[in-house]
Amino acid sequence: MAKFSCIFILISVIIFALQPANVSAGPISYAICQSACNVGWVSCYASAGLVAGTVTGGLGAPLAAIACNVAQGVCMAACVGLLTAPTP
Repeated sequence: MAKFSCIFILISVIIFALQPANVSAGPISYAICQSACNVGWVSCYASAGLVAGTVTGGLGAPLAAIACNVAQGVCMAACVGLLTAPTP
């Protein structure tokens, strides 16, 4: 019985050790997704007649800028799944 458990442990360790080799594009997909979110954010600002990076937050911020910022935050939050997903 002890021989079976040693073989099982050995096989489990080998399988566990080889798993990271299957994941290589997760961080790359995450970076591409984040870049797409930023391109969308700049486009959103441009469509509202604003220049990205020049609008400060606070009470004086235009509603369009706030809406673009919220959309960018949602988009970037959706990218997190790509960072942890195994992508062969």
